[in-house]
Amino acid sequence: MNLQQLGTFCRVISEGSMTAAAEKLNLTQPAVSQQIRALEDELQVPLLVRGVRQVKPSIQGQLLYDYAKKILFLTQQAEVAIHTFSQELAGEMRIGTTSAFGLHLVSPVVGLFLKHNTRLSLKLVYGTAEQIIGEMKKASIDMAILPDLKNEYGIGFDRYDERFVMQDEVWLVASGRDASVPESARISELPARPMVSDAAMYPLFKRMLNNHLDNEKVKIRPTFESDNVGTLKRVVEAGVGWGFLPAHSIRKQVKTRRLHRIHVDELKYSVNVNLYSLKSPSIQPMADTFYRAIQQQMLS
Repeated sequence: MNLQQLGTFCRVISEGSMTAAAEKLNLTQPAVSQQIRALEDELQVPLLVRGVRQVKPSIQGQLLYDYAKKILFLTQQAEVAIHTFSQELAGEMRIGTTSAFGLHLVSPVVGLFLKHNTRLSLKLVYGTAEQIIGEMKKASIDMAILPDLKNEYGIGFDRYDERFVMQDEVWLVASGRDASVPESARISELPARPMVSDAAMYPLFKRMLNNHLDNEKVKIRPTFESDNVGTLKRVVEAGVGWGFLPAHSIRKQVKTRRLHRIHVDELKYSVNVNLYSLKSPSIQPMADTFYRAIQQQMLS
């Protein structure tokens, strides 16, 4: 076993399929399958129960998954600790992002930085994407995690380096306790249930959804609206209605069946999420370590 194989295995379990895992890891599906087979051959047990559309861990696979997550997390801690202890990583760092990305990507990493280096001072700024972009225009943010600025907002910054973090999607979800929720739905069927609306949804997805609604001559009046994805998840879980939410923030709830995903074939959408960092010699070492920690966090 090696860390790459364990990371790939964990990604297959979290994504529910080898194809989806391959997309997230920028690998081919055969390459992912080969790594899983190598693990199974080495351990001499089946690790996956392979279905038509999904794969699930076997009993032995679930055991390995639990240990692998701990191993990857400890590896992440060790790597970040070593780099943050470097003499180069000192001073104040200002990080801007939305509440959704902050909760799932940034917050778990911040503790690792502060735990191992008392010379660092981090300031985490939450806001809408538009608010963070405004801070970037003034160069008052050293790093930002946001959806692709050029595609989503038609804007670019020469003063900031751009690095790909992950690809996100938007899923229609409802309460996992509602047995009447369908497996799939069409745009014209959206008004059949109360709509919970994400006020901070990606701009291109909003336009795509509104265009489909206009074409179908369908109108939706949100029953509940918020820009806080944590609140939206709780409202949907409570059975208030269904809503479109960013996939990265609800994968765990969908996997554990607290939320039920409804497929809307008319709305195929994905967006790149990037790390933006000021082009500065004093910022670069911290940005490199922060990016590495974010990548490890996604695998753990």
